[in-house]
Amino acid sequence: MFILQIVLVLLATKLAGHLSVRLGQPSVLGKIIIGIVIGPALLGWIDDTDIVKQFSEIGVILLMFLAGLETNLSDLNRNKKAALLVAVGGIIVPILLGYAGSIYYGLSTAQAIFIGLLLSATSVSISVQTLKELGWLNSKEGSTLLGAAVLDDIIVVVMLAVAMSFFGDSDVSITWLIGKKVIFFAIIILVSIWVVPAFLRLFSKLKVTVPLLSGALIICFGFAYFADSLGIAAIIGSFFAGIAISQTKFKEEIEEKVEPIANGLFVPFFFVSIGLSVSFAGIGNQIWLIVVFSLIALLSKFIGSGLGAKMSGFSMRSSMGIGAGMISRGEVALIIAAMGLDSKLLPTEYYTPMIIVVVITTLATPPLLKGIFGKRQEN
Repeated sequence: MFILQIVLVLLATKLAGHLSVRLGQPSVLGKIIIGIVIGPALLGWIDDTDIVKQFSEIGVILLMFLAGLETNLSDLNRNKKAALLVAVGGIIVPILLGYAGSIYYGLSTAQAIFIGLLLSATSVSISVQTLKELGWLNSKEGSTLLGAAVLDDIIVVVMLAVAMSFFGDSDVSITWLIGKKVIFFAIIILVSIWVVPAFLRLFSKLKVTVPLLSGALIICFGFAYFADSLGIAAIIGSFFAGIAISQTKFKEEIEEKVEPIANGLFVPFFFVSIGLSVSFAGIGNQIWLIVVFSLIALLSKFIGSGLGAKMSGFSMRSSMGIGAGMISRGEVALIIAAMGLDSKLLPTEYYTPMIIVVVITTLATPPLLKGIFGKRQEN
């Protein structure tokens, strides 16, 4: 049965992506929409099974790995202050507006704070693919966006853990939580400088098929697992794996070998999986709730992150583009929503509406980026 699902996902995403481009939109928009169409919400051809989730996770890990390979480390370092302002602005405003909206609908203080944190999450995996298609990934704006997403993930995870330790059932040591982030970056930096180049040189000499590709994938998934084990999103680990390899002489060869595997098989499952989480059952009485929180989700990131970009010296157009690029909540918010449901910080009746809000932010990001930035030829 899964073999047939592979056929359906690949066929549907490629055709939908092509149609989206013909209609003047990034292909990623069509790929996400087709996930809703062939998923449980409409046709029911693809279910959100464990193996689909695994393929999806591999897809987003490889997508961010490729983003790391294409990232200019010096640009990322030059834009670190701007990234911090964008991240902070994109966290404060969603928390405040999310809290206010939740209190208006009668939720408790703990639940309102949790929803604010849920709406402050960012997943730029969709933005990465869109910026790549538009030619803006390897730009000052793209570097700032990637840096802000990394900082956003770390800050939100720490704040979420603090909130759950106060209001939830978890017993979290904040000192240890922050310590794990420090340990992660310290080890990642040391391994990237001293281990990764030597490891790739060693693997490139092995008398087996595609040794360099295998070595790169070992680093990619190794970094992703290490990040996940320390409470940081796996995509952050794979992103830094890509950056580490981008500093070696093997960068171009590895990128040429990984991209067909990622975009040919695994990444389409990631795009489709976003649509698979949508359900329209029983939302008739929650339409206005979805509308209100969708507006909060869209405007809060756009304004907060955009303001941070403007304060750091970007033009109005670039600030708006960066704000739009931070809107997508993607898989990060889906994971946080599931955590909130388990800890009872997210009421059961709010789970499906919040999932739909997350999907709406993800769908809105590609056309907004296209409308603001347009197509650009990278130098």
